[in-house]
Amino acid sequence: MKQYKLADFTKGWFIGSFQPAIFHTNAFEIAIKHHQAGENYPAHKQRIATEYNVMIEGKMRIGQEILVKGDIFVIAPEEVVKPKFTTDCVVVCIKIPSMPTDKVEV
Repeated sequence: MKQYKLADFTKGWFIGSFQPAIFHTNAFEIAIKHHQAGENYPAHKQRIATEYNVMIEGKMRIGQEILVKGDIFVIAPEEVVKPKFTTDCVVVCIKIPSMPTDKVEV
């Protein structure tokens, strides 16, 4: 068995086409993202990748949608989002394909 610490990875990203990664692949990226209530997260989009997200803990808003524990939400390429974290949140994010430079702030 190998063991790792999430804190040793960049912004929660631990699988994908970047370093450090426990598994390097161009096919997808996986992160466990921790966000603080009130965190100012920039409006952004992915040019090519699709994001598949699962809200593990917390409550957030994207546009008019309120997302809570257990919600799954998919963000399509070119879809601009600006998350607002109303509580501390934990989100699992999977991006397909892995393209670390695909994210664009708008």
